[in-house]
Amino acid sequence: MNNRTIERIKKRFIGISMLAIFLAMVFIGGAILLTSFFVSRSAIRRGLDQLILNEAYLKDRDLSEYYFDSPDITDIFNTQVGDQADFWLVRYDAEGQLLSVDGRYPGNSYTFFLGMADEIKEGPEGYGRQGRIWYKYADTLDGSIIAFIDTTGEIYAINRLLFITLIVCLAGLAVTFILVTHFADYAVASEAENLAKQKDFITNASHELKTPLAVIRANTEMSQMLNGEDEWSVSTMKQIDRMNGLITNLVMISKAEELEDKEQMVSIDASAAVSDSVKSFESVAANSGISLVTDIPSGIMMTADASKIMQLTTLLTDNAIKYCDENGTVKVELAPARRGIRLTVTNSYKDGAGVDCDRFFDRFYREDQSHNIDKGGYGIGLSIAENICKQYKGSIKASWKNGQISFVCILY
Repeated sequence: MNNRTIERIKKRFIGISMLAIFLAMVFIGGAILLTSFFVSRSAIRRGLDQLILNEAYLKDRDLSEYYFDSPDITDIFNTQVGDQADFWLVRYDAEGQLLSVDGRYPGNSYTFFLGMADEIKEGPEGYGRQGRIWYKYADTLDGSIIAFIDTTGEIYAINRLLFITLIVCLAGLAVTFILVTHFADYAVASEAENLAKQKDFITNASHELKTPLAVIRANTEMSQMLNGEDEWSVSTMKQIDRMNGLITNLVMISKAEELEDKEQMVSIDASAAVSDSVKSFESVAANSGISLVTDIPSGIMMTADASKIMQLTTLLTDNAIKYCDENGTVKVELAPARRGIRLTVTNSYKDGAGVDCDRFFDRFYREDQSHNIDKGGYGIGLSIAENICKQYKGSIKASWKNGQISFVCILY
């Protein structure tokens, strides 16, 4: 884990927290609005039922000029709205002839409601709505009746509630974002502290281990000078070299997780960097009886640190040669990929069927469960290669097919 990873964790924490709060607000606000809507609709239906039940006691009343335009959002805080709902009752006899129009309604809306009533009585009984006007059509003993209620007040109330809910939710999200951003530093503080301690431990341990190893080497060399080499002293020297290599790799993987030095990011000839790295393995491959094949077109450029590209190529090529089948083939390919490169290293590996290739990138992992060290290596190289790819916002994947295992790296 490096500083960039911790920063990603911090951003993910903020994103998930904000999403959770947003979804909670949407759920609560939606529940409030839906509940208000259904309660309001239920109240309107009860009002229509009461109008029809009490229609004999209602008298005509004309009001001032009335407009049928939909309410505007700017008028939602109008305290005059919804004091008393206007209503209409239109009665018909058994033959469908108009008997009377009663209720409290604007005089200039008489024709409008008669036309609406004539259309409604041709349809089925029940509740209905046209714009802000709700109605109920019902049969009576001597004919039929249609009750209308103007729901402007209810519309204003719902709009008012919607407006307030949106304002409160937006304000809540803004406050939550500020708080979550502030506390996110505390949430990842332990990870940052562990990272610092880990780097300090690796650095200190590497220095502390080198001193006793140097003493053991000196003593072993002195013993060989006095008594000559034997299998025990040779084995001790091999283990000393291995321990020194392990210490070097631990320091290397710690540094590999650090952020790139932006001053070293320049336009480089990736083709030349990869070719130079592969050439250093030609003698190693030849001595091992392995064919080393390359497909590296010239002139492939990218913005990067040349040493990182060479290190990546070295790690993958070294790994391929170490674990290549006897008399097998190692192939290194390079191709452009958008603003970066695609590096593929393939080697013969007949025993790769059923192997979990993703685990190759775990530190200190070996497919050989006996941990045989004859081939060298520490199970760290591929982990370092993965870190390099991540630094360049790329990826590395391993796959096995037809007796060959391939490592495909994409760097941007």
